[in-house]
Amino acid sequence: MKVMKISDCAAFLQTSHHDHQALLARNDELTDLTQNTKTVKPGCCFVAIKGQRFDGHEHVQEVADAGAKMIIVEHPVEIQGDVLIITVPNSYKALAQLSTCFFNDPSQHLLMFGVTGTNGKTTTTHLIEKIMADHNVQTGIIGTMYSKVGTKKLPAVNTTPEPYAAQKTLSEMVAAHDQACAMEVSSIALVQGRTWGIDFDTAVFTNLTEDHLDYHKTFENYFDAKALLFSQLGNSYHSDAKKKTAVINIDDPDGRRLIEKTAANVLTYGTKGEGILQAKSIEITNKGTHFDLQVYDESYPVTLKLMGNFNVYNALAAFGACYEHGLQPEEIITSLEEVQGVRGRFQVVPNDQDITVIVDYAHTPDGLENVLSTINSFAKQRVFCVVGCGGDRETTKRPIMGNIAVQHSTDAVLTSDNPRTEDPEKILDQVVAELAPHTFTRITDRREAIHYALSQAQAGDVVLIAGKGHEDYQIIGTMKHHFDDVEVVNDYFNHQS
Repeated sequence: MKVMKISDCAAFLQTSHHDHQALLARNDELTDLTQNTKTVKPGCCFVAIKGQRFDGHEHVQEVADAGAKMIIVEHPVEIQGDVLIITVPNSYKALAQLSTCFFNDPSQHLLMFGVTGTNGKTTTTHLIEKIMADHNVQTGIIGTMYSKVGTKKLPAVNTTPEPYAAQKTLSEMVAAHDQACAMEVSSIALVQGRTWGIDFDTAVFTNLTEDHLDYHKTFENYFDAKALLFSQLGNSYHSDAKKKTAVINIDDPDGRRLIEKTAANVLTYGTKGEGILQAKSIEITNKGTHFDLQVYDESYPVTLKLMGNFNVYNALAAFGACYEHGLQPEEIITSLEEVQGVRGRFQVVPNDQDITVIVDYAHTPDGLENVLSTINSFAKQRVFCVVGCGGDRETTKRPIMGNIAVQHSTDAVLTSDNPRTEDPEKILDQVVAELAPHTFTRITDRREAIHYALSQAQAGDVVLIAGKGHEDYQIIGTMKHHFDDVEVVNDYFNHQS
């Protein structure tokens, strides 16, 4: 069982002189660490955090009664019982600091890749994992779809976990003999400090387009959040410090801005004639993508099974991340060319009707436009686009998504995504607000919408089902209901045969 001496906490926490001395005087051990009142166990440390809906400070007596040995708070609390109360300026930061200590700073024992950006994080981390694993570097994953520890896949709650969960997962990777970790890093996680205590070696920037403005409020705040991963990278030039590198998409204007935000070495990539890594002569078909990869002054042919210009960027990002850690271009390319795809990311669903059915996670305007542009580059006939917008999220992108669906497909089928606590009909009212009548089909029930598109499609047509990708659920109200776009497609075709 993992334990931590209370006296060791003094080295991590910013406390008053009195609290500091109280910590140093305690040689007993903590058996666990938590911010969740429901998981408190005898001998643990509870960190009281004030959230939007729940304040741990209001439950300290309950926690003490459950056997907590130490409680971290941001302001004085009244409590009965033999429990050590420590006051800190920021309890969330204390949680990150103590989690790092409790799990023996696991990121120091891993080669850490942090990937951030609006789109492409999941594919890029999976490409990195494939490349490194092919070259005898066992690599874990933390991301939107799951966490992979050793050979086991664990369900994901958030794209980027809370500090305790993140450090625990990294610790499990070390125990499973993983040597590296490819981690998706979200903007919200960076602002909230979920990655405090994680020592990233390589930070990768994919792109930045409008998303999460319900949380960040402005695009500039969104950019500043992403920039934290880079500004916190490589601020030490000590000879014994681990090498730090920022891999940045220079075709994105916000990528150019990021170059000035980091003290680390920068490796740029792009497809428009600039960047240390460049993709040239790109050819996209319904079978894959070919391009010439220029690395400094050398050129290498690359043929991906992945389709689309956006996947060229993902491949460049992964190439840059692994190239900076000593792998040779030919080795990396061999791995990239073997990748079949990532679940829910431009995933082609086979069928015997000669209809190209693609399931993709595209849930932002830029993501949807990129996917439809790729489809239009090879589509010979009609293109159906089944898409909606999630509830309890920013509303400004909803009419934009509707416009993109109509402008870049021949048949737009607008439907529900994860409505959550919003009325699905009102969400769709906003999606179609700027559209002319008779330019789209509106079917609120997602299953019916998918079935409709498939029933209308003929041999040679393309049907894109966008927005949910790998998700195997639909959130209606506050409940998750099983729903998998790929399963719905397969069920439809099975009933046709």
